[in-house]
Amino acid sequence: MIPAAAMRRRPFGRSGLAVSEIGFGGWGIGKSMWGRTDDEDSLKALRAALERGIDYFDTAAVYGHGHSERLIARVLRETGASATIGTKVPPQNMEWPAHERTRLAHAFPPDWVRASAERSLRNLRRDAIDLLMFHVWNDRWLADPLWPETLGVFARLREEGKVRLVGVSVNSDDPDSALAAVEAGVAAAVQVIYNLFDQRAAARLLPVCRDRGVAVVVRCPFDEGGLTGTLTPQTRFTPEDFRSYYFGGDRLPETCRRADALAALLVPGQAATLAEAALRWCLSFPEVSTVIPGMRAAAHVEANAQAADGRVFEPALLETLKAHAWTRNFYR
Repeated sequence: MIPAAAMRRRPFGRSGLAVSEIGFGGWGIGKSMWGRTDDEDSLKALRAALERGIDYFDTAAVYGHGHSERLIARVLRETGASATIGTKVPPQNMEWPAHERTRLAHAFPPDWVRASAERSLRNLRRDAIDLLMFHVWNDRWLADPLWPETLGVFARLREEGKVRLVGVSVNSDDPDSALAAVEAGVAAAVQVIYNLFDQRAAARLLPVCRDRGVAVVVRCPFDEGGLTGTLTPQTRFTPEDFRSYYFGGDRLPETCRRADALAALLVPGQAATLAEAALRWCLSFPEVSTVIPGMRAAAHVEANAQAADGRVFEPALLETLKAHAWTRNFYR
């Protein structure tokens, strides 16, 4: 068992906050799109996370229509633990990712932002949301005529003490889609896909976040399971599990082939498992504040916490691993 004191922490950009290197990704516990999920297992995972020193929890209003938010609130209330919580305002048109032609009035009109924030506050049973994010983003919105009003809602929520920080959850297949938002000072934090396969954020997004003091929250460090080392070409997902599509057709065999090549290079020399290696790779970049793997069981928490011990990959190995980058969009 990894004691809570062993969990390393990092600055959350220039916000003044510090968070655990491993955070808790709360999509899976929302009981939507991840197949069968048991609340008791989810609650045990949340309690185990707190016991291991994890104090950053990521969730969203659409994760089970607030179910993920409510589970996190329940455990924090029961334990009396303190934590930093990031949640998200969904686009009103429920379009993921944001289309480049989508107008702000269809995605984040001011009244919708206010109503969603108030609903999340009730779900979380908190007076303030630590980090409230746009769940999708399009840099063109900065020039949209409605932008001053939408941004004004966030400003008023901050003035009212209901929101501490504003952030952006970057579109799944385009880490550059929020560069202007970061440069304009809109986001105190960005959440972005960054893993051994999808390494694109390193080129432009991470450097500009470093320069601007913006926190980087890494999501999908396991490529929806493709980098855990537990999938095989024979793995099958239930129809309600979105991975039945994500790894459909010839995608799963190719994912497994590439994951096996990474495991041969990294396990056991650099990490005990491919999943641990995937987390260590993410944490090898100082721009990263926290990594948020999904964890629906206490055993997942225990395994993932192993990566937050300060051991990161050497620059030469990081250079070698660039050859394993695999640019593709399985979400489409």
